[in-house]
Amino acid sequence: MTRKIFGTDGIRGTANTYPMTADNALRIGAAAGRHFRRDKSNGHRVVIGKDTRRSGYMLENALTAGLTSTGMNVLLLGPVPTPAVGLLTRSMRADLGIMISASHNPHYDNGIKFFGPDGFKLDDDSEAEIERILAGDIAPVQPVNIGRAKRIEHGQGRYVEYAKTTIPREVRLSGLKVVVDCANGAAHRAAPEVLWELGAEVVPIGVAPNGYNINLDCGSTSPQTAVAAVREHGADLGICLDGDADRIIIIDEAGTVADGDQIMALFAGMWADTGMLRGETLVTTVMSNLGLERYCNGRGLTMERTNVGDRHVVARMREGGFNLGGEQSGHIVMTDYATTGDGLIAGLQFLAAMVKSGKPASELIRNFEAVPQMLENVKFSPGADPLGSNVVSALIADQEQRIAGQGRILIRKSGTEPLIRVMAECEDEALLKDVVHTIADSVREAGKT
Repeated sequence: MTRKIFGTDGIRGTANTYPMTADNALRIGAAAGRHFRRDKSNGHRVVIGKDTRRSGYMLENALTAGLTSTGMNVLLLGPVPTPAVGLLTRSMRADLGIMISASHNPHYDNGIKFFGPDGFKLDDDSEAEIERILAGDIAPVQPVNIGRAKRIEHGQGRYVEYAKTTIPREVRLSGLKVVVDCANGAAHRAAPEVLWELGAEVVPIGVAPNGYNINLDCGSTSPQTAVAAVREHGADLGICLDGDADRIIIIDEAGTVADGDQIMALFAGMWADTGMLRGETLVTTVMSNLGLERYCNGRGLTMERTNVGDRHVVARMREGGFNLGGEQSGHIVMTDYATTGDGLIAGLQFLAAMVKSGKPASELIRNFEAVPQMLENVKFSPGADPLGSNVVSALIADQEQRIAGQGRILIRKSGTEPLIRVMAECEDEALLKDVVHTIADSVREAGKT
């Protein structure tokens, strides 16, 4: 069955516009409830978390109505990081976990992410089955079997306590000054609290959500605010999270920004040295820099690439029995600690490496020389199919010939936004820019309606 509403990471779109409307969210909740209700008992549970978007209230209530109408009992966590939902779904023996978030997107977008009872994101088959149920008539349960909803006050506290256990008890952050940018999102309370309780001097920014300022000029997609704070306060490290805290970007003491590729390189090398890296393998996506691949090869490690999306990374990790993976964008997946990307736990692992090695962040974030890489996002009009154009296809083939032997080109349609992502890597930066701009201009023209 062709998936219609599920994208790279759950369901996502503009709030109050299909598929992110209240009535559709109610039906999505009912369809998910029908799929996960194993029997006719009244003991089925769903945990729901959300980030700080204004539309989260609307979607939370709608999902709750749909779920309870099919006999599911709903446990409402309120604003918590996405990885907390994965953790608590498993910990609370729930049948399903739901996170209401559009991650790094602007406030006017929202999304619905699903976790299975094992705490991992749903596979393609489960998403397809929910869509199949959604397309038909969804039968409600008898009145006696309608589910209940209950607000859980200690969900964030449980996540905070768990996060602290992921670094050795003897590791203390005393003497370290840390800027943490929470993107006015889901971790605006949890992240500063964890760092403070572990002994760090914390400079929190992006911790005043108002429903509209999530990811606005802050967080992992806009690290400049945190860079300025690191320099102003003389901090030892900057940690930038995104709206639902499953991504991280690191900033060293000089204000240099390190993406997920550099963080993964550090962890892969450290874990390989201690025998912790299972299968001597790091799992990344097609977007990761060629320099990371060269670094892994130079260390005698294997780097495997998947399609974009941490869900695909995790699927390959589970299939191969690997325990480290992620994305250049900052999803760092460590299945020894979490079932999905966790920006806070990744930040704690980086801080632990600083403490254990006695090295400043600047010596830990430069693990390989990145091959020049350029990405241009091209918006297209509704109904347009720029990648289906023969003109665009022919031009891309021509540009691939130009760059052959010197780099690579990757063109893909976003799974969460109406964008075509045009990415290329090449040692010749002038050629790189010309290739990307040429393809982007062609895609832009074909994307008009």
